[in-house]
Amino acid sequence: QVQLVESGGGLVQTGGSLRLSCAASGSDFSIGAMGWYRQAPGKQRELVATATSGGSTNYADSVKGRFTISRDNAKKMVYLRMNSLKPEDTAVYYCNSVIFVLGSLRPQGYWGQGTQVTVSS
Repeated sequence: QVQLVESGGGLVQTGGSLRLSCAASGSDFSIGAMGWYRQAPGKQRELVATATSGGSTNYADSVKGRFTISRDNAKKMVYLRMNSLKPEDTAVYYCNSVIFVLGSLRPQGYWGQGTQVTVSS
């Protein structure tokens, strides 16, 4: 069974930085696109950044220039470096990945359990 596990969240002051990590574990699978989403209280989950296996990236306008997504395909990990954090970045951050499980007819989307990021003003 494939699992995504995030780490690296926490409490930081405005202007600070954090790095989130997400590790995919399991057996007999390969990974397509990986990304980060976030959900603030009372709001819908929104895309933050995505990265394809080939290295193409995409960012929400609200984080462009401040956040950087990267991945290590050999380690099956994706990272989110967050700089110049603002109170409006406060949310639960979720890792998402398109997973190709050996024997399955189609890829599936997997989610991590989420990690809290709180930015104090």
